[in-house]
Amino acid sequence: MKREEKISANLDWATILLYLAMVLAGWLNIYAAVYDESTVQSIFTFSVNSGRQLLFIAAAGLIVMSIVIIDVRFYETFAYVMYALLMILLLLVPFIGKEVGGNKAWIGIGSFGGQPSEIAKFATALAMAKFIGSVGFRMDSLRNQAVLFALIGLPMGLILLQKDTGTALVFTSLVLVLFREGMSPFLLIVGICAAIIFILTLLVPNQLYLHLGVGAVLILFIALGKKKIKRIMLLISGALLISVVIESVDYVITDVLKPHQQNRVKALINPDADPLGYGWNVTQSKIAIGSGGFSGKGFLNGTQTKFDFVPEQSTDFIFCTIGEEHGWIGSVLVIGLFVALLLRIMFIAERQKTRFARSYGYGVFAIVFFHFVINIGMTIGLFPVIGIPLPFFSYGGSSLWGFTILLFILLKLDSHRSQMLQRL
Repeated sequence: MKREEKISANLDWATILLYLAMVLAGWLNIYAAVYDESTVQSIFTFSVNSGRQLLFIAAAGLIVMSIVIIDVRFYETFAYVMYALLMILLLLVPFIGKEVGGNKAWIGIGSFGGQPSEIAKFATALAMAKFIGSVGFRMDSLRNQAVLFALIGLPMGLILLQKDTGTALVFTSLVLVLFREGMSPFLLIVGICAAIIFILTLLVPNQLYLHLGVGAVLILFIALGKKKIKRIMLLISGALLISVVIESVDYVITDVLKPHQQNRVKALINPDADPLGYGWNVTQSKIAIGSGGFSGKGFLNGTQTKFDFVPEQSTDFIFCTIGEEHGWIGSVLVIGLFVALLLRIMFIAERQKTRFARSYGYGVFAIVFFHFVINIGMTIGLFPVIGIPLPFFSYGGSSLWGFTILLFILLKLDSHRSQMLQRL
């Protein structure tokens, strides 16, 4: 009994309370998203999503108990083993998996199934953390950087084979861990600039204006800075690279992206161009959230929800239900919960005694942050619809279990931080 009491006392209960609040709020909103007043089914009915989600929550409780009981050294010792097993499973999915919603990302028996890609997130974060925490590791080594990018790229590639682009993109968030551990921010700056240029190219119909803008900025930088040949050549090379990106956008949109992906980009740029076609999801989502006003229409009173105007409202578009039924107040509270959780995760990561635990903590932060920002952003039309869930809120066992494992392994590591060797 003393051992169990000591374990529970060392756990970060502030984070656990945030987790419980989010899971409970998610469960209630899943019920609201599928509520049908003509049948008036109980929230506990297993034939509806809320009832099945309750089973997933119960299973998540068992997962939490298992994580807490297992020896803390297990997670670092077997990090590579878990990563390898998940990669093998991801490799098998295109051959033995079943297709759901256009993505062959599920493995199931009968009516029960799960997405290995959701579980692969914690395994990848653990493998990266183990490598970063190894003796003699240096982030400025090109070899070490190549290994870390390979650890991120492998699951991305395998998930892309499942036609699940949204989940594959989540793994790019783990690059943030590398910057925290000392990698030059140059790559991050280049990536952000490329994304901005890509979006500007879509928004500006005449690319000549963009090229002229790049030329004007180049001349300005050369005129204001030191007239050194090396600096000028670097600026010219950067400008030429930007011009190449501008010219490649049309090719990427028309020849690389698939038709449904092209429609998602079009919906982002101008959802009103085809409100009954590719712009339907985003348009209806914005209507639902906007109709909630300041305080919302009330629990189970969302009209957009009742009449199924927004597809996938209990999964990818669960935030619509929150916005419609609880208004601006409810939306701000949910966003506040996520901000509090993310700040707490960052605080926990920074107080770790080993690079392994700290790196894993930032991996947790990066994944949750990416899901939070992109999911809410796509429901209000700021990002393309890429089909990723809102952590702890969206319906689904794989998503809930994946985020539960991700978070509680960090809490387990944190509860033993005083016992771990200081290798910082």
